[in-house]
Amino acid sequence: MIEQSYSVAKERYESYGIDTDEVLKIMQSLPISINSWQADDVIGFDNESAKHSGGNVVTGNYPGRARNIDEVQQDMAKVCSLVPGTQRINVQASYGHFEGKIADRNELEPRHFQKWMQWAQETGVKLDFNTTFFSHPKSGNLSLANPNSEIRDFWIEHTRRVRWIADEMGKYQDNPCWVNVWVHDGSKDTPVNALLYRTLLKEALDEVYKTKYDNLVDCLEAKLFSIGAESYTVGSYDFYLGYCAMNNVAITLDTGHFHATESVADKISAISLFVPAFMLHISRPVRWDSDHVVTMNDDTLNLAREIIRCGVLDRTNVGLDFFDASINRVGGYIVGTRSTQKCFMQAMLEPIRKLREYESSNQLFERLALLEEAKGLPWNAVWDYFCLTNNVPVGDSFIKEVHQYEKDVTNKRD
Repeated sequence: MIEQSYSVAKERYESYGIDTDEVLKIMQSLPISINSWQADDVIGFDNESAKHSGGNVVTGNYPGRARNIDEVQQDMAKVCSLVPGTQRINVQASYGHFEGKIADRNELEPRHFQKWMQWAQETGVKLDFNTTFFSHPKSGNLSLANPNSEIRDFWIEHTRRVRWIADEMGKYQDNPCWVNVWVHDGSKDTPVNALLYRTLLKEALDEVYKTKYDNLVDCLEAKLFSIGAESYTVGSYDFYLGYCAMNNVAITLDTGHFHATESVADKISAISLFVPAFMLHISRPVRWDSDHVVTMNDDTLNLAREIIRCGVLDRTNVGLDFFDASINRVGGYIVGTRSTQKCFMQAMLEPIRKLREYESSNQLFERLALLEEAKGLPWNAVWDYFCLTNNVPVGDSFIKEVHQYEKDVTNKRD
């Protein structure tokens, strides 16, 4: 049945000049960088204060949260077994193997993540890496932009070490590690010396990036505002766009970090002319940066389409960034990852050649008509075949796999 449906879909797409076999090859090699922090509710494993602050705001208390890194890795391996194609795993700096002797954030070394590297190699995935500025006694309102040189130097050293570790990860896996820097710095009310903090942030980043590495891709992530920093964010979109363009650094676009009416998709064609690469942190903001599990909505579809239309997929890291403790966490991972993949598959199956012919000849009615008709093309038959050929559940049959894993594994966690 699935093979027959695919055969019909293949013929239908061929009428538009689309080779579905080629799309499947691209999809097979398109890695989705899955965030490790959904498994443990962004708590981390490097200090007791994180366990009380919760790191970021995560709602819900669904049973089965990963309590240690072994359980995080166990959950991630299960997710990868139920998702087609290729995956990467995105790790926070607070997720080291400390084995009873915790290293502070400015003392991190590659050895604290050696077991991650080994696990990834055994599991057949690649690793990406992130700084962790939150959930720490020295976090406060300002870190890299702090006028207090002692605190600022602490976080500069943290960022340096994160890049060092990322480079070692890249060497180990023989594939560049994408290392993301997100700084929460800001102010609840309006500052009167906004330039000072942005100057300090620029100088701190300049210091961090003095060291050059060959096995990583540097990324900077902007944010509209943070909780407790609603009026002013030092690392705003404008700041990082300028910094990335001037310093040849990749920009991270988190789909929840912009105004609710902004189109992140529209930014791709503009920014691609000035920055070397993109890292995506795809989530589903509800009103704002609430980091709901990704669904196949218009925002994600349009973002995927622009990545494909602009021809920048080869310089884009497609990553996820959501955390929901109100539902089964492993199930949330699978829904979010597969939904993201579905969006990119639909984008690759768009009859773009004919659409551009219409546009170039000013046949705008025809362009609109085909855009609407393309929504009903049998992309789902191609998706089902993709799952089948990857030996992962087709359709919603992964639900029973999640139920069994919950029964056998996560329900036994305290």
